Amino acid sequence: MLALKEKEFVEAARASGASSWRIIIRHILPNLVGAIMVNLTLSVAVAIVTESTLSFLGYGINPPKTSWGLMLSENEGAINDTSKIHLLLFPGLMLLVTVMCVNFLGDGLRDAFDPQAKH
Repeated sequence: MLALKEKEFVEAARASGASSWRIIIRHILPNLVGAIMVNLTLSVAVAIVTESTLSFLGYGINPPKTSWGLMLSENEGAINDTSKIHLLLFPGLMLLVTVMCVNFLGDGLRDAFDPQAKH
C-alpha cells in the first residue's frame, strides 16, 4: 500500500483534485486485490500443510476423526511393504494436489484481478 501511494497514477489523481477516499477506492484498492488474493490463498495452503504436519506428529486431529497427516502417520510402517504402499501414496498425493490447486487458484485470481493485465 505504501509503494502504491507513491505511484504516478495516485499523484495524477491527487493533482486532478480527487479526494483521499476516491483515490483509495478507485486507484489503490484495485491494484491491491491481486496481492491480497495471492496472500490469502498462500495462507490457506500453509494452513493445510501445517494441519497435516501437526496431525502427522500427533499434535493435530485425534484418531476418531481423519486427516491426511493422520493417515500418513498411521501407515508410515507401510513404506517397507510394497503391497501397502498405496496407504502412503494416496494421502500424500492428495495433500500435494490440494496445495497445488490452491496455489494455482491464487495465481489465476491474481491474473484475473491484475489491472495492468487488461491493457
